[in-house]
Amino acid sequence: MRIYSVQASISKSINATIQLNGSKSISNRVLIINALCGFQIPIENLSNADDTIFLQRILNSKESVLDAGAGGTTFRFLTAFLATQEGREVVLTGSERMQQRPIKILVDALNSLGADIAYENQEGFPPLRIKGKKLKGGKIALPANTSSQYITALLLIAPTLEDGIEMELIGTIVSVPYIKMTLKIMEYFGVQSTFENNKIVVKGNSNYTPKPFFVEADWSAASYFYAMAILAEQATLELKGLNDKALQGDSVIATIAKNFGITTTYSENKILLKKESIPNFKHFEFDFIECPDLAQTVIAFCAALGIEMDCRGLQTLRIKETDRIAALDAELQKLQLASLKEIETNLWHLHILKNKNVENIFPSIKTYEDHRMAMSIAPLALRVGELLIEEPEVVTKSYPKFWEDLEKMGWQIKAAI
Repeated sequence: MRIYSVQASISKSINATIQLNGSKSISNRVLIINALCGFQIPIENLSNADDTIFLQRILNSKESVLDAGAGGTTFRFLTAFLATQEGREVVLTGSERMQQRPIKILVDALNSLGADIAYENQEGFPPLRIKGKKLKGGKIALPANTSSQYITALLLIAPTLEDGIEMELIGTIVSVPYIKMTLKIMEYFGVQSTFENNKIVVKGNSNYTPKPFFVEADWSAASYFYAMAILAEQATLELKGLNDKALQGDSVIATIAKNFGITTTYSENKILLKKESIPNFKHFEFDFIECPDLAQTVIAFCAALGIEMDCRGLQTLRIKETDRIAALDAELQKLQLASLKEIETNLWHLHILKNKNVENIFPSIKTYEDHRMAMSIAPLALRVGELLIEEPEVVTKSYPKFWEDLEKMGWQIKAAI
């Protein structure tokens, strides 16, 4: 097992320019559209994340067994895509953790539209045997609190179906910005839709029109630099590739960070972060229902600041790369900063720990095969000193150059083992 020693610059100040990688979420959507198009779409600034590389590789593969690795987006988008590929039969599998992540809601929806998908092992979980065929489409109903990746997987194939899709979402919708992102990208490629109340309609036989596409930088990646700016003594950070017309819901990190003294100035394809003040409050509340990928970052920097939190909208974190709630609780306690507990249904409280055991100064932080655990904890080096991060290579799932970019800011990143 590899371990990195992570130490912030001695000055605890940040003054740097970072070129962020393309958004994995957007890249993967555009790649599926490209595969459904029948024509090659010129794509600029495509993400270099593992999930995107896996998706590209599989879309170009003619093998009968396809391994999507650990990527939830990759696996779910491919499940829907492969179901539409007439005359092709494949087994779609993934990592050990992926085979523990539920897929039944998506499989049931696709089969109701005419797909032929069966489970190879345990019902409701990968791997899947998919026999591609022409799907008629029609009406489907899904629980609104299901993963937006299921919903997007279905929407992306909708225009290629004979009757399209009329989707009703039952209950309170989670991750609305991700759904709207999908529909906006589809609209860019010529597919119209309606999203009113809890109903989404995409007409069938309305094929995508290929045209050049530029992938904006990843706002989820930007959130880690916002965390560093918040925790630094002084900070001026230029992040390239972002603007104020973001498709991504995680751009709300700019609004969150304003509460913590960080201003964001927008220019053409870049933003400037500047630390203007220090937060003088001891309690913060936020509902992450529309931006669950920001939860670990915000909770971690609040723990480092000694600010207690009440959080909602964390329910989907249980079925990510790991149980992110349990993982955060364990590692923040290990750092003697805070604990994270569900105190009532869909309400979690971040409790700041007061009594510290000074004998355990340099704990080794587990990453649980989860890229966001590594990147959300790393900024805490500005407050707790040296961090030992286990399996640091997990960042390649979404941000392969993360550690290199920290080194550009003057941080010391070196192998401990």
